Amino acid sequence: MNMHFDALETRAPAQREAALMAALPAQIRHAQQHSPALSRVLQDVDASRITSRQALAGLPVTRKHALLELQKASRPKDAFGGFAAVVKGPQMPRIFASPGPIYEPDVAAQDYWRIGRAMHAAGFRSGDLVHNSFSYHMTPGAFMMESGAHALGCSVFPAGTGQTEQQLAAIVDLQPQCYSGTPSFLRILLEKAQEAGVDVPSINRGLVSGEACPPSLRDWFSARGVDVYQCYATADLGLIAYETSAREGLVIDEGVIVEIVRPGTCDPVPEGEVGELVVTTLNPHYPLIRFGTGDLSAVLPGPCPTGRSNQRIKGWMGRADQTTKIKGMFVHPGQVAEVVKRFPEVLRARLVVSGEMANDQMTLKVEAQTASEGLLERIGEAVRDVTKLRGTIEVLAPGSLPNDGKVIEDARSYK
Repeated sequence: MNMHFDALETRAPAQREAALMAALPAQIRHAQQHSPALSRVLQDVDASRITSRQALAGLPVTRKHALLELQKASRPKDAFGGFAAVVKGPQMPRIFASPGPIYEPDVAAQDYWRIGRAMHAAGFRSGDLVHNSFSYHMTPGAFMMESGAHALGCSVFPAGTGQTEQQLAAIVDLQPQCYSGTPSFLRILLEKAQEAGVDVPSINRGLVSGEACPPSLRDWFSARGVDVYQCYATADLGLIAYETSAREGLVIDEGVIVEIVRPGTCDPVPEGEVGELVVTTLNPHYPLIRFGTGDLSAVLPGPCPTGRSNQRIKGWMGRADQTTKIKGMFVHPGQVAEVVKRFPEVLRARLVVSGEMANDQMTLKVEAQTASEGLLERIGEAVRDVTKLRGTIEVLAPGSLPNDGKVIEDARSYK
């Protein structure tokens, strides 16, 4: 049995990086020419010069909330807000809606979302039957999984959500080998089967997404004979990263370029530091450039023990949007970043909000090698200038703040 999906997974890292950076200028040029929204975002960019990660980091980040606002502003003339580079018709067999609503195009191409790679890593093979419990109603999740399964040569039972008893009956009758869906619904199915005294031994592999699947839940599935793997994908970007048998983080997909940036900014963080996942896709039909997912993660050092040589991330570690209301004023991570940029000696910062309801207290904790005379006062003045709020300033030694991606910590008591 071939362990790897294709030869791309085991390329030398330098070969992969050269190929990605060689494809990047053409993708940016394509986005400028065929995506009206990105034409505006990238209007002053010389695509031929974007041939490195350093050059890519100089481009603006488009975050999901901005995509939603642009879509709303252009409806009903253009439901995609000018981001799609494909038109309705034979090339676009379906249109999907994610919460917002954000509308996403489907494209008539095999494994359009590249989920087949994640399914292969999870042990799905040609001839398997996949019990697909993602929703087939409006959202793309079920179709993303189905297209990946078909690319591998699997058959699919379109179970959708709910109707647990009927789904169990179908599992008993059809004996599927694989499950795709959320981990919580797989647990419901297995618990319901146990309660009903129904034996469902055929399902021994699963690819789950849409929710966190902690090691404790993975072990629960394993104890019941089901090896469950995770993948991280979105309707906008397709597959971003996937789990392997090594169980060490998630390997980044071959069709995207991933950066980790400090929340509220466009600035990449050092390897290992938690930040927001920003993704550039090489998909020509929906060519998102530096798309901010709003999710937190961090890069894991070293290659995957399975031989896959791409970068790895730790997986989903929370949300990057930490905007918080303090004394009736909204404060967001970008404002904290603006304060930090005014002081070269400050390495990192964390705004901690404490106190009880109606008695907010704000403390900006900063890491600095040295605290020059008057530094606390000057930072305090910058905080008032940027946020219009007063706060206490604390200077800490480098490495004192937690590496969890939080720029704003809400530690208030709401009792």
